[in-house]
Amino acid sequence: MLIVACIKQVPDTTQVQIDPVTNTLVREGIPFIVNPYDTHALEESLRLKDRFGCRVAAISMGPPNAEATLKKALALGVDEAILLSDRVFGGADTLATSNVLAAAIRKLSEEEEVGLVICGKQTIDGDTAQVGPGIATRLGFTQLTLIDRVEDFDPKGRKIRVRRKLEGRHEMVEAPLPAMLTVVRELNRPRYPTVPMRLASVDAEVKVWNNQVLKLDEQKIGLKGSPTWVSRIFSPEREKGEIIGEGIQDPKQTARLLVEKLLSKDLLSI
Repeated sequence: MLIVACIKQVPDTTQVQIDPVTNTLVREGIPFIVNPYDTHALEESLRLKDRFGCRVAAISMGPPNAEATLKKALALGVDEAILLSDRVFGGADTLATSNVLAAAIRKLSEEEEVGLVICGKQTIDGDTAQVGPGIATRLGFTQLTLIDRVEDFDPKGRKIRVRRKLEGRHEMVEAPLPAMLTVVRELNRPRYPTVPMRLASVDAEVKVWNNQVLKLDEQKIGLKGSPTWVSRIFSPEREKGEIIGEGIQDPKQTARLLVEKLLSKDLLSI
């Protein structure tokens, strides 16, 4: 059984700046990293491989330099790495992206049964959390989101039991395979590559699939297949803060002033 880990190369958001003239992200000189949530998806794929002997394929859609992200996955122990890269894939929103990723997974399944697709909960550059569910919908896979623990995985019985992290509670779910999981950071602690694996990954092959391989309708991928248009990106202006009350000198009066301030701004109701 094959497990597919979807990973993405994203700009390091701690250093992202916005051009005040064009209102677009300044990408020059910004380092790229593996999307943090995806590192946990990759780690869980490898843990299932260690326990059950499954094969793991890592796939990523992006420009040619995204090969570095897949090299890192190979250094960690994935069996196969595939970069989905073509100019016609560029400018894709979450709908067009999930179309390409689903097509790649479908192609992988022609050679080996895909039992699990694991994605990070969301990417830190878009924060939509839509691509994973979009893949599940297009493949007809069981959709399990916000996973913080895999309780049981039964490839022979074709089922999986997981714990979902919800607001204020957890939910236990058992579902049939094949399934798509989106995972949160609490799921695991990602491993580091060993020195021999890191050296081996330098010469390891990263397959590149373009649209000549996937043969997708260009009207459904890339910019042409993206109904979402971003008209402007900007940093919200923050009002200057203020100090109210006497703090520790008069805590009750300070608390009363704070409540009045929150009520005046409709941030609190009584």
